[in-house]
Formats: sequence, C-alpha cells, structure tokens
Amino acid sequence: MRFFNTSGPVVAEDHYCIPPLERINLSQVRRLIRDKRYFVLHAPRQTGKTSALLALRDLLNDEGAYRCVYVNVEAAQALRDDVERAIQIVLGELASRVRLTLGDEFLTQTWAAFFAEFGPGALREALTRWAEASPAPLVLLIDEIDALIGDSLLAVLRQLRSGYDLRPTGFPHSVVLCGVRDVRDYRIQSTAENALIAGGSAFNIRAHSLRLGDFSRSEVLALLGQHTAETGQVFTDDALEMIETQTQGQPWLVNALAYETCFVGELAEAWHRPITAEAVRSAQEQLIRRRETHLDRLVDKLQEERVRRVVEPLLSGAEQSAFSGRDLEYVRDLGLIALDDPLRIANPIYAEVVPRELTYAAQAGLVQDTAWYVDADGKLQVGALLAAFQQFFREHSEHWVGRFQYQEAGPQLLLQAFLQRIVNSGGRIEREYGLGRGRTDLLIVWPHGELKVVVECKIVHKSLERTIAEGVEQTAGYMDRCGTKAGHLIIFDRRENRRWDDKVFHQCRKAASGVGIEVWGM
Repeated sequence: MRFFNTSGPVVAEDHYCIPPLERINLSQVRRLIRDKRYFVLHAPRQTGKTSALLALRDLLNDEGAYRCVYVNVEAAQALRDDVERAIQIVLGELASRVRLTLGDEFLTQTWAAFFAEFGPGALREALTRWAEASPAPLVLLIDEIDALIGDSLLAVLRQLRSGYDLRPTGFPHSVVLCGVRDVRDYRIQSTAENALIAGGSAFNIRAHSLRLGDFSRSEVLALLGQHTAETGQVFTDDALEMIETQTQGQPWLVNALAYETCFVGELAEAWHRPITAEAVRSAQEQLIRRRETHLDRLVDKLQEERVRRVVEPLLSGAEQSAFSGRDLEYVRDLGLIALDDPLRIANPIYAEVVPRELTYAAQAGLVQDTAWYVDADGKLQVGALLAAFQQFFREHSEHWVGRFQYQEAGPQLLLQAFLQRIVNSGGRIEREYGLGRGRTDLLIVWPHGELKVVVECKIVHKSLERTIAEGVEQTAGYMDRCGTKAGHLIIFDRRENRRWDDKVFHQCRKAASGVGIEVWGM
C-alpha cells in the first residue's frame, strides 16, 4: 500500500502525492525550454523540487523533442575549492545519469579523456562534444547546485556560461539550475581570486527564476484524502484544520504529520479509527522532540548571524530591526520566514521549534520540578510558578541571558525555557511573536482541569507605568481571543542603573474591560 513520503523524491506507485508537474507553472517552463533559456527553480529544502525535476525529465523524454538528463551535484560539496576534483565528480555523476537515463555511453567513454586534456575546464568541453553528438537538443537539469562551495561553484557556473552562445548544437539547448536559493543571490567566496563574487555575475545568462511554493489548502486536503480513499481511515474536520494550520502547507511537514498519525502513533494502521486533532497534536510533539532531520537542519541555520538578525527581533517583539533586505531574502529562501507580510515565522510548527531549540541547553540545566507547582488535585499553580521564576530571574538572569546567542530576546527565551521544562510533563505552551508587536504572547494549556492561562511579556522601553498600562490592555485582548479568564503580564526592565528592589514587584491590575491581570516585574 502507499504511504506519506518524508524522504527523497515521490514515487506515485509508493507514495500519496500531488502530481509534481501540477505544482509548477508547466506552460512557463515549457516556454523557457522552447526558447533555449537557462533558468532557476528554487525553494526551501524538502519542498518537492527534485520530484518536479524528475517528472519534467520523464515528460520531455517521453515526448521526444528533447533529450533530457537530471544530475545531482551534491557529491562535490565537500571539495570546496578543489576545483579539479569537483569537476571530476560532476563529470562522473553526469556520465552515469546520461547512461542510465538515455542509454547513451558517450560521456561514460570520453569524460576521463576530456579531463586529462582540459583539466578543470573539462565540463564545458564535455558538454560541447555531447551536444554535437546528440541526435536531439539537450536539456540539462542540475540539482543541488548551491551545495557546491567557493571556487568549485564558480567553475561550474562559469563553464555553463562560457558555452551558452554555442547552444543548441554545440551546448545544451536549455539548463535548469535547482537549489534552495536563486543563483542571483549567491555570494561566493573565491579563494583563488581572494574576492567575493556575486552569483549573478558568474551566471549572468539566467533568464528567469521560478519558486516552488507550499501546498495550497486544496492540495493538503487532496493529499490526505488519498489516504482516506485507499484505507477508509478518515480525518476529523478538526484534524484536517490543524494539519493545514500548523504546517501552512509546507510539504514535508504535511507528510510528516500525516505519516506519524496514520502509520506510527497509537492509530497506526487502525483504519477504522478516525484521525483526531489530539492525535495530530501528539504527532507534532513527537516530531519536535525527535528533532527530525528536516527540523534539525532548519535549527542549524539559527546559528548564522544573518539569520539571527532577522529572527531575534521577532522573538523579542521588537519595534525595530537591523537586518538588511538581503538578510530577509536569505531567511525567506530557507523557508523559515513567511513570504508575505506581516513578517513572521513561516508556520506554527517552526514557531514552536525555534524558541525551544534556542533554549534546549537552558532547559537541561534548570533544576525545577513539575511537582513543585502542581497541587493535590493535579492543577498547575501558575502564580507559584511565576513567583519562582521571578526569584530565579533575579538571582540568575545575568548568567543565563549571557549564554544565549540571541541576547536581545534573552529574557523571553529564559522564561520559555523555565516554563517549557515544567509543562513538558503534562501540558503545552502556544506562542505568538513577531516584529513590531512590542510583546511576546504565551498560552499555557494544562489538560487537567482544562486550564488555559495567558502569559504576556513586555520590555520596558518607555516609562514603567506606560509599559504596564499598554501591556494590561494587550494581555486582556489576548485573553479574550483565547477564551480564558486567567492572565499574567511580565515586565522585564533592562534599563541601566536600576536596582533589583525597584524592578521586582507583583501587583494586580484591571483592564478597561474589567478583567483582572497579575503583573510581575523583574
């Protein structure tokens, strides 16, 4: 039977899938190929790029007007500035694919001789000789192009450019470069030239850039519907809504949540039992806790300075930011930030993963025990929990905040680390944050007694009283939206020369609506 795919290209016989060619603008791709264009297809990792390229290859070869070959050049990534070895590997990979795809032995028999004669420039010569010998125009699909680094990447791009005027009889008719980013945005450090080279300069023949998007809502429902059609197992309306909302259509996340619920969790292959929202939520937690490779790769990018410049003000709710347009383009290309405004993390699962991973070490180092804050009836005592955090923050914040790479968001991250460790054993935290919000909103959900408590964080930028007044109304608004009557406002005062005795306080305030809110200063 088929299943949801979470690794490698989709195979229709094995996997539930949206037909890959339906996810690209096929008429535009055909036009670009017809017009002998060299162009780019890019998208975040595990979005479906390779599946689309392989389907395009098969379509073009079946139609017979072109001879199309797909090649993945990632094997040359580790060679970096060793151009000779990188070109050898690229040629070997290409020769193998040509033989397997077209039954064409030309490159298999000749590429080593070309390399012996032309050295690092052998790729251009091999493509020229192959095109001259081909009975039909060649279309070359190069995957993972941005896996190449430094001078190796420059060598490949420049050799593709140098034969461009010879097409189609003396060079490939059309070339598609595929990767995470548009080649225009590459900044390539050349060791040989001791210079930073722009990708748009090294490959100025790029005619167009196409981006493969996430699943639409209808595509998410169609994908999940294939499972129901084949097994009879249904997704409740709440489960369908949760998958679409939590993933925002990110293809790997959709498939991973569905696979976890249908084939791994307690409902695995129990086709008579419906998939519920609670099962989806449990699957999400398991994916996060296992630090699946897709999520781990994304988290690894958080260590990069240009990513920090974009993400840090989102976490802190800062009114202003210092990132550049190129920083934002880069983080959007990674898939971490949504493409449209307002500026925000791309989907709720990523929004959950980011602060949890940034505070992972802090969580492990905290000695708090859930039992200290749960009463005899099993209810979470949020007031006692926040009082303990207030004292902890007073005694240890300088040490802990200084350990975070994202120090501007340090207080908010430390609070979330403290709370996460407590609620991990019985509840969950839902988070809302973003640039210009002036706050970070947290919702603690404790299943026992169906407790829902809003905790809002603000940094003092103006006067303390004005910050409290604004925060009380914001907290009340969030409480109303979440449908809860319990709310806490935490005020972090990071102004210089302020005594702890002046910063630490606990009081009750009422919003204009009359709802009571506890305010904690620290």
